[in-house]
Amino acid sequence: MWIVAIGWSYVVILMAATETSFVAGVMTFLVYCMIPLSVLLYITGGKRRRARRAAQGACAPGVAEDVAKLPAPQQGVAKNTHIGAAAGVTPASYDGTDRGA
Repeated sequence: MWIVAIGWSYVVILMAATETSFVAGVMTFLVYCMIPLSVLLYITGGKRRRARRAAQGACAPGVAEDVAKLPAPQQGVAKNTHIGAAAGVTPASYDGTDRGA
């Protein structure tokens, strides 16, 4: 679904760039991209919201508030926290200089 949204945004950005004025470009972007995509993504996210609500409701009464306070999980590549572990260098003492061969 995300690839469709990204592709459509790209198409509309190009459409907006070819408009005759800045205001027309902004209006094209808002009317053809932002408003429809926000509605589409809201509708398609219903299952996730329903599952999140069910998971919070299934917890003990005090746990749901604690779960809501947790930060969102980070996405992407995890940082290596064991730089130089084989050489006995801990992350706290690693200063980035190359002391190797």
